[in-house]
Amino acid sequence: MAKEFNPDYPSMDDLRNKAMLRIPRFAFEYLDGGCNEDVSVVRNTAEIREVQLQPRYLRNKGISSTKTTVMGMEFDAPFGIAPVGLQGLMWPNSPEILAKAAHKNKIPFILSTVTTMHIERASELTEGNAWFQLYNPAEDSLRDDILNRAEAAQCPVLVLLCDVPTFGYRPRDIRNGLALPPKMSITNILQIMGKPTWAFNTLKYGQPTFETLKPYTPEGLNLKQLGQFMDKTFSGRLNEERIKPIRDKWKGKLVLKGVASEQDAQDAIRLGFDGIIVSNHGGRQLDAAQSTISSLPGIAAKYGDQIEVMMDSGLRSGPDIARAMSSGAKFTFMGRSFLYGCGALGNKGGDHTISMLKTQFKQVMDQLCCERVEDLPKHLIPNESK
Repeated sequence: MAKEFNPDYPSMDDLRNKAMLRIPRFAFEYLDGGCNEDVSVVRNTAEIREVQLQPRYLRNKGISSTKTTVMGMEFDAPFGIAPVGLQGLMWPNSPEILAKAAHKNKIPFILSTVTTMHIERASELTEGNAWFQLYNPAEDSLRDDILNRAEAAQCPVLVLLCDVPTFGYRPRDIRNGLALPPKMSITNILQIMGKPTWAFNTLKYGQPTFETLKPYTPEGLNLKQLGQFMDKTFSGRLNEERIKPIRDKWKGKLVLKGVASEQDAQDAIRLGFDGIIVSNHGGRQLDAAQSTISSLPGIAAKYGDQIEVMMDSGLRSGPDIARAMSSGAKFTFMGRSFLYGCGALGNKGGDHTISMLKTQFKQVMDQLCCERVEDLPKHLIPNESK
């Protein structure tokens, strides 16, 4: 085990349970919940764990390596930190914690347009290696200004989000009066008072705000106003007309996140994307959505030789990563998992979570007698029922 690993928290459930004790309920429910009845959140992980792998014990196996290459860059493991909005609300300073940990451990970190650290700081912490996920602005001038900032920050990959054509219906957030900063109802104040470490760190690092959008965003938006601002300022629905000027302007790698169908994968290839992330936004947008592990195999089999196919949503462990890689993903991303780590262990949470996942994933590869990440599909046991 790496020295960053804390043996008191050897599983994702341990981190989640500890984080729940340290984060105010309104913030934890924003992190942990999905939309509507959370059907999609549960389905994502449950169906990943239906995937079975077959070991090959009598092979003349060498040393397993977890290194892999995606978007022309080599990483120490086939997983990265997915873009998550409002990270600093869930755990103070968590974007910085995670960006530092990702860079130190040689995995990618994707900064969301609507998180609580700006592009320039992400670039500084990762020495110009942070990927940037763009919510598509409705105004060309705002879009170009953000793209210019991302280019100046040397972001090697731009990720366009296609699965937020509308603001998700999230009952917990509505009930909690979620705002940035949080609405100071009596209930929320009592929740904060019960989580002194979270409260102290919020005072230390300041109220979280949309740092990248600070030059463009009114302050003190509640949930309703946030939805109105996002609807007015950002056009979540992507089409060829909106993608083309971005592809023309952006000189680095371009990835489409939120792909859930073979048709969208085919269009992504035609429109010049370098990669896609098969995703249903962690189950936070469409509760009737197909799980990502169900969408992945057909897309990867049909288009994996034409575009780099990645996946997020529902992954919670090293075995889950191996299941996704065996099912056709070239790389994976995780969001909630790393914030559970921050909530549980604060500044040490990023390093611990990465170390835990690397150890779990390496154990699976060793147990399968699989030497290379790209050979994992050879260990997949086909599900004849699908």
